[in-house]
Amino acid sequence: ACAAAGLLGAPVASAQDTLKIGIIATLSGPGASSGLAVQRGAQIAFDEINASGGLVVGGKPLKITTTTYDDQMNPGQAKLAAERLINQDKVNIIFGPSGSPGALGSLPVTQPAKVLQFVDGYVSTILNNEWKGAYVFKVTNSNREFSDAMTKWVVQNLSKVKKVGMLAPNDAVGQSVVPVLTEAYKRQGIEVWIEYFERGTKEFTPLILRMLSQKVDMLELNSNTPGDSGLLVKQSRQAGFRGEIMQTGGAGVEEIVNIAGPFAEGLMRYEMIDETRPEVKKFVDTYKSKYAEFNGPSPAWYNMAYMLAEAIRRAQSLDSTRIRDEMEKLSDYKAPMFGPVVWTGLKEYGVAHQIFHSFVIREVKDGKASVRATVTP
Repeated sequence: ACAAAGLLGAPVASAQDTLKIGIIATLSGPGASSGLAVQRGAQIAFDEINASGGLVVGGKPLKITTTTYDDQMNPGQAKLAAERLINQDKVNIIFGPSGSPGALGSLPVTQPAKVLQFVDGYVSTILNNEWKGAYVFKVTNSNREFSDAMTKWVVQNLSKVKKVGMLAPNDAVGQSVVPVLTEAYKRQGIEVWIEYFERGTKEFTPLILRMLSQKVDMLELNSNTPGDSGLLVKQSRQAGFRGEIMQTGGAGVEEIVNIAGPFAEGLMRYEMIDETRPEVKKFVDTYKSKYAEFNGPSPAWYNMAYMLAEAIRRAQSLDSTRIRDEMEKLSDYKAPMFGPVVWTGLKEYGVAHQIFHSFVIREVKDGKASVRATVTP
């Protein structure tokens, strides 16, 4: 009976007055940077909430605890992790996975069970699916929200760029991200050349040489993982590419710099936050004190952890449906990282569970990434 109640989104406070939250994250392999962002960003927020007295629901303070499983950036592993969190650990709130493969792998488990889930990924079926995205929210902008603003900025500020080359993974992620970004560039009058590669590729030089033969002015890294992006940057410069390099989406500029070294100089990329803002700097300092090197996507998960806490406070319940209903109303809430947020996506996905916020473009100079521009979509 208890297991059935958990599956139906019933309260999950234990006898010790704790709220158990599950985390599914890629903690190994090339996507580990994004996975660690989920785990660490959310955990910092939960630690702060606990230190301030915890969540108070029905007059009782609740301590937030977490259980994390590695999905290895594999849909099957993400599904197994979701099943374990729901059936064994009895959670009805899950953070992650980050990335479309894991998100899509877990949805068939979490959505029928009415488990509230916060994910990141660009594939539209994360929200536009047979469950109508009823219990899943996306924690940061997707390329459908920011691609037009980014490509417009390229036209206005990088006037020599007339043709863009894209190298992307030949899977559901690449095949869903690239068309959206391609159309955005074409709307700005920029020609696009595309080549796909298989996941796990480490030697990109043959692809890069084909790209060079197309005389592209800019390499677009799209949503490639930090590991793949770092190799693409390094190997493209080694092959003689001297044009601009942009990453519209993805995450982990510090990891890209670590891999590409001095070849990353001049790399520009989408970033969700401006680290010079006081509230953001506080989080970054806390993160670095715990984990040393900062992880780019982590603020989105920190941000969403606080939004979840606010939704629970307003709902005064741990029922997943009631929390979801309050989450949908948080457009009037000033989120810690992004300021005022808006839930969008009704027209695009059929459900307004896509967060919408401003962003910045960072450029690598002397091995460090600093803000070059702030863009409001």
